[in-house]
Amino acid sequence: MKPADAVVLLRTLMIFLVVYLILIKFDPIATIALIAISLALDAVDGYLAKYGRVSIETIKLYARHQPPKKKIKPTAYGARLDIAGDRVVEYTMWIVFTYVGIVPLWILLLIVLRHSFADALMGARGTSSKMKTRFARAVYASNIGRGGINVLKAVTYWYLVLVYVSGYPIIIGYALVGALVAYIMLRGAAEIYESMKSY
Repeated sequence: MKPADAVVLLRTLMIFLVVYLILIKFDPIATIALIAISLALDAVDGYLAKYGRVSIETIKLYARHQPPKKKIKPTAYGARLDIAGDRVVEYTMWIVFTYVGIVPLWILLLIVLRHSFADALMGARGTSSKMKTRFARAVYASNIGRGGINVLKAVTYWYLVLVYVSGYPIIIGYALVGALVAYIMLRGAAEIYESMKSY
C-alpha cells in the first residue's frame, strides 16, 4: 500500500474515534484537535500521492513555494480512494450532528444528494485537478476554493462539537452550517457545470 493510500485509511478511521468522543462528551479540545488532524491529513495524502514521501528537503522547498520536481506515478485507484475517504469523513460528521439533534435531517439529505450526483458526474470525466472551465477552476479546483472549504468545514465542525459538549449558543452553529452548506452547494454546481461542459 502506498503512503498516500495509508494516510487516507488512517484519517478515515480517525473520524470514528472522533464520533465516539463526541457521543460520550469527552473533552472538546481533544476532540477538536483530532478533527483538525484528520482534516490536515487530507493535505498530507495529496502531497504523498504526488511526491511519495515527506523529507526535510521537500519541506524546505515547499516553504519557498518550490514544490519538488520529481513526481511519482499514483495508483490507479488513489484519486477515487481519496474522494471516498473525504466523503466518509464528511458524511460521518453530518450524521453524528444530525443524530445528536444539532443539524436537521434535511441538511444531511441535501449533502448526500449533492455529493452523489456531483461525484458521479465528475467520476465519469476524471478528477477535479483536471477542470477546464473558469467557473469550476475558481470555485472548486483553485487553492483558495480548496482552502476555503476546508477552513469552513473545520470551524463548523469544531463549533458544533462545542455546542453539543459544552453548550455553546446554537445560533452561531446555524450560521456556520448555513455558510458551509451554501459553499458545498456552490462547489457542487461547479462540478456539475464542469461535467456538463465536457460532453
